Amino acid sequence: MTTTLAAKIAREYGTPCAVIDMDRVERNIARIQKACDDAGIASRPHIKTHKNPTIAKMQIAAGAKGITCQKLGEAEIMANAGIDDILISYNLLGEEKMARLGALQAKANMTVAADNSTVVAGLPKAAAASGRPLSVVVECDTGRKRAGVETPAEAIALAREIAASKGLQFAGFMLYPTETGWADAQKFYDEALAGVRAHGLDAKIVSTGGTPNLKNLGKLKGGTEHRFGTYIYNDRMQVAAGVASWDDCALHIYSTVVSRAAPERGILDAGSKTLTTDTGGLDGHGLILEHPEAKIARFAEEHGFLDLSRSNTRPNVGDVVRIVPNHVCVVVNMMDEVVMVRGEEIIGTLPVAARGKLR
Repeated sequence: MTTTLAAKIAREYGTPCAVIDMDRVERNIARIQKACDDAGIASRPHIKTHKNPTIAKMQIAAGAKGITCQKLGEAEIMANAGIDDILISYNLLGEEKMARLGALQAKANMTVAADNSTVVAGLPKAAAASGRPLSVVVECDTGRKRAGVETPAEAIALAREIAASKGLQFAGFMLYPTETGWADAQKFYDEALAGVRAHGLDAKIVSTGGTPNLKNLGKLKGGTEHRFGTYIYNDRMQVAAGVASWDDCALHIYSTVVSRAAPERGILDAGSKTLTTDTGGLDGHGLILEHPEAKIARFAEEHGFLDLSRSNTRPNVGDVVRIVPNHVCVVVNMMDEVVMVRGEEIIGTLPVAARGKLR
């Protein structure tokens, strides 16, 4: 990058501004699709990072079998754009959500996850509203201690409960193994699969997940698909995890240095309302490409506090810098739109269509 593009961005859009390099986006899509093809499993990208139907359709055109959404609101945006194969990887509860899920299932092929009987008990209402069976996968906890049944016995029991529920089809298992927990995940899955097969059921979907699990892609024997999200843009966490390089980071926050009140400190116009306070366990709140030794040490809402004590080069007031966020997914959710570039040229904007779809 030369100063020309930074100047164009600042002049035409102002800062802070989220900018995506479409050449890198396309390379990331192709790289992950090839990795899935080589591993013999399907790609089911998670839209939680980009939240845009245009990019989701690019992923599908490259070979993805469908998409993953975390919330109904995201799935509604995607289905309304014509995307037909959607997994919602989250427990859904309540009359309002069942009505919306039923409407979605009437126009797109939906699969939902469940890890308890209360969720399963509500899903037949959505199936009835749609007029066709609803596919359900059992979410399994294989060490992350988030959501998911904790034992194969629980997975088997819930699968049987799904299969016995009017309008529901047991479709398989959804797992999110830790980066070092794939042997345990295999043991869990093997026992759960044997158990459901003993009751005349089978798992056509066995879904694993996580961009940091790129190094484990295809390692689960019997896995059918993998859910990646962050890979589309990548971030400082993925570089730290060893699954992306700085050249794979397709989204940068362009930010202006607005104050240099002392030699070893400064202020960016990107604060917690832009970069968020999610450090992802890393030191500081992002990498400044032009000044990699500088540290974004802390935030106010609209102020990014720079610690320049370790920096050999120090920015001046008015300089526009590029920041690789620690956790790009939460940063994108702060934006109404992203600016698209190729090389030194601005090619347009892309709305973050599913921004704020928390329900």
